[in-house]
This record gives sequence, structure tokens and C-alpha cells, in this order.
Amino acid sequence: MKDMKKHAIAAALLGTVLSSAAVAQQAAEGPWMVRARAVHLSSDNSDTTGLGLSANHKWLPEVDISYFFNKNVAVELILTVPQKHTLYSNGAAIGSFKHLPPTLTAQYHFTNLGAFKPYVGAGVNYTRLSAVNLPAGVTVDRNSYGPALQVGVDVPVAKNLYLNFDVKKVYIRTDVSAAGAKIGTFKVDPVLFGVGLGWRF
Repeated sequence: MKDMKKHAIAAALLGTVLSSAAVAQQAAEGPWMVRARAVHLSSDNSDTTGLGLSANHKWLPEVDISYFFNKNVAVELILTVPQKHTLYSNGAAIGSFKHLPPTLTAQYHFTNLGAFKPYVGAGVNYTRLSAVNLPAGVTVDRNSYGPALQVGVDVPVAKNLYLNFDVKKVYIRTDVSAAGAKIGTFKVDPVLFGVGLGWRF
């Protein structure tokens, strides 16, 4: 009976120590996380202009900054540098443009799956088109607002360091005009597949 009491006390103390260690680890990580990713942008390329418009797929760098309000809820600001795309009409290059697409998402992180920490997110994207080079008389709306959806996972590889896999669907579209009259809407609406590293602090 005494041994059972000793074992129970030891188990309770061990549980307390482990729980304290887990809390200390979370506290040591801090509320901030910065990730750097290589991202492949795959454009949806649909339009209502009748011109068969499309933009090229490409790899691009991406950096995001996340703030955790608690262990489950975070917000993430996703950034890159202006990206140049070639614009095609029925497969023939007709011009180019750059786009800068900062995106803000709210995320829910699942923390009850062991080492893997998957998350889902939703938010808003603002895209600014610049350096637009199109045939004479053809113009596009330079600003786009749309929703963004996200799913990903962080996998710990070292203290405060995570391997990250991330997929986003971002809705980017612009009105196309010729000789001052709108002729349709070009939808880029890309899917972005990313892989990178994250640092929690």
C-alpha cells in the first residue's frame, strides 16, 4: 500500500514536471514566428474577354510573419517582392506586368497531433499591378481585392525551428479594357504551393 502511494505521488510529480516543461517550452518559443518559403505559383488563367489570356507559372520567394494570440489562434502576414509575369493571348506573348500580392490570414493551429502542427487559414489579399506593358489601347485595373484560403503544417526539426509545407488559394482578378471600354475580366486566381523553414521566438 505504501509503495502504491509512493508510485502515485511520483507519477503526480512527474506529470507536474512534464506539464511545467511543456508550458515553459511554449513560453520560450514566444508569440512570433517568421517563415521563409520557396513558392510555386500556378495560375488558374480564366477570362471573359474572348482573348484567351493567361499568365505564366513561376517560382518565387515568400516571407511571412505570424503572431500567436494563444497556442491555437494566430494571424499571418504574407509578403514577397513584385513578381514579373508574361501575359499571353491564345499562347502568344502580348505583354507583361508585375504584381505585388500581400495577404493577411487568420489561422487555427491544431496542437493535439503530436509533433505535427497542421493549420488552416482564411483572409484577404490585396494585389497591386505595376510595370504594365500591353498593346496600345489595352488597359487593366491596377488594384485587386479578394479572399485567400490556406492549409499547411509545421514540423519541428530543432529547438524553435520548423519545416513548413503550405498551400494557398488566392483570388486575383482584373478588369480588361480596350479603347476605354471594358471587354471582360481576367482571373489569375493562383494556387501557391510552398515549402520552407520557420523560426518561433
